[in-house]
Amino acid sequence: MRTTVTLDPDVEQLLRERMAAKGVSFKRAFNDAVRESGPRVDYVFETPSSRLGLKGDLDHGGELLSELDVDDFLAAARRHA
Repeated sequence: MRTTVTLDPDVEQLLRERMAAKGVSFKRAFNDAVRESGPRVDYVFETPSSRLGLKGDLDHGGELLSELDVDDFLAAARRHA
């Protein structure tokens, strides 16, 4: 998208310094500066997991579930929890 932006002299100077330091174009320096000013994520999202108590190869769990009756699978999981 093209647009016209009027920069304050100090902001222009900061962008020119960034351009020189990083060897990038004005467009790149401006876009990077805007991106860096956005919200920062200071956490890592983790999903808690639980052991099912099942033994064996569960790398192909979907295949296992398709072969087992769901009620039997849930009953076995509850017994081993």
